[in-house]
Amino acid sequence: MSSSLFQAANMESDAPRPLADRLRPKALEEIAGQDHLVGEAGQLTRMLDVKRLSSLVFWGTPGCGKTTIARILADHTDYHFEQLSAIFSGVGDLKKVFEAARARRQSGQGTLLFVDEIHRFNKSQQDAFLPVMEDGTIILIGATTENPSFELNAALLSRCQVMVLKRLDDDALEKLLVRAEKEISHDLSLTKDARQTLKALADGDGRYLLTMVEQIAEEETILDSESLSEILQRRAPVYDKGDDSHYNLISALHKSVRGSDVDAALYWFARMLEGGEDPKYLARRFTRMAVEDIGLADPAALTQCTAAWETYERLGSPEGELALAQALIYLATAPKSNAGYVAYNQAVSAARKTGSLMPPAHILNAPTSMMKDLGYGAGYEYDPDTVNGFSGQNYFPDDMQRQNFYEPVERGFERDIKKRLDYWAKLRQKKAANT
Repeated sequence: MSSSLFQAANMESDAPRPLADRLRPKALEEIAGQDHLVGEAGQLTRMLDVKRLSSLVFWGTPGCGKTTIARILADHTDYHFEQLSAIFSGVGDLKKVFEAARARRQSGQGTLLFVDEIHRFNKSQQDAFLPVMEDGTIILIGATTENPSFELNAALLSRCQVMVLKRLDDDALEKLLVRAEKEISHDLSLTKDARQTLKALADGDGRYLLTMVEQIAEEETILDSESLSEILQRRAPVYDKGDDSHYNLISALHKSVRGSDVDAALYWFARMLEGGEDPKYLARRFTRMAVEDIGLADPAALTQCTAAWETYERLGSPEGELALAQALIYLATAPKSNAGYVAYNQAVSAARKTGSLMPPAHILNAPTSMMKDLGYGAGYEYDPDTVNGFSGQNYFPDDMQRQNFYEPVERGFERDIKKRLDYWAKLRQKKAANT
C-alpha cells in the first residue's frame, strides 16, 4: 500500500501489523509443512523450474499456507496478482477482474487470480471462469477447505490440477514458533509441556498459532499448560457435521472398528463427540456396523448396540455416551464377518434378475379344493417331523437353479453355523442321490 493510501485511510505505513502477516513467507523454501509441494522435488517447485504454471486448486485446512503460496507463485512468474473471496464477491466482481485481465494481457502481462473459498461460488459463477481460463486470460488458483470433487464443477476441475496441502504437523508448527520468537526477540515463557499444548491448541493452523503467540508474547511468568489454557480460549476442532471432515471422521471410526483397533475407534469416537456430533447418529452407525461388519460372527453385537442406543436415550448426555463407548468396544473386539451383508446383496440381485417366478407348488398352502387339484401343497414334508429335523426339499422356484448366497466364515458363532450348513448340504446331496 502506498503512503498516500495509508494517509487516506488515516494509517501510517509503519503501523503495527499482525505477527502472522509479518512472518508471511516471501519464498517457497520458507513455507512450513508442505515439502511435497515446495521442496526440492515438490510439484510446485518443478512447475516453476520449467516456468509453466497452470491453473490450480489448493485443498487444505485453514492456516496451512494456501494464500501465501499463491502470492509467491505470482511473484516467481511475474504475473499480476489479483485476489478475491468467494464469500464477498459476485458475478459483477468477476467481470471487472476479467476485463482488467484482458487489458493486461494485451500489454503482455498475465494475471494470476487467487479465489479464496472458491467452493462458495455457485455453478453459474464457477462456469464464468471457463472461457477466460481456456483462452489464457487468467491463471486461476482456487483455495478451498472442502473436498473439490464434491464442491466444484467437473468442467472447472478438468481445467485445474488439485494440490492437497497438509495440515501443519508438530515439526512445522515448531518452526513457526522459532521464527515467531526471533521476530519478537525473545523466547516464549512456556514450560516444555505448555509449548506442546500451544501447538496442540493450534490444531494444525499456522495462522491461529501465531495469533495465540501474540496473546502471550509479553507474559513474563513462565506458563504451564493449565495457566496457558486459562489465558487462551480453547479452539474448537475443525469439524462441521455437514462437511467433508464429518465423513472423514466417521470413515476413520468405521474402518477402525472393522480393523479391530479398539483404541483408534475410541479416539475417533471422542473426536466426533468433541466436534459436536449427535450421539444418536453414532448409535445408528454402530448398529449398522453390528450387522454389516460383524453379523452372525457375534449375534450379541446387535443386542449390545440397540441396548446402548436405548440407554443413551434414557440417560442423555454425558452419562449415555459411556453406554455408546461400551458398545463401541464390543464392536471393535468382536469377530468380524460380512457374510450376511454379502448374502443379502446377492439375494437382492438374484431377485431382480428372476422377476416373478412362482414358488414351487409343494410349499404353497392349498386353502381351496381347486388349489389342491393344481398340486398346491402336494408332497410337502414337515421338517420337524423328519428324522434329522431337515427334509432337504427344494424351496427355490422350479425354473431357478439352487443358489448359494450365504458363506459363513470360520470365526466366532459363524463357525457353528457353517457346521450346520455343511451337514444339511450333505443331507440334501444324499436325498438327491436317492431320488
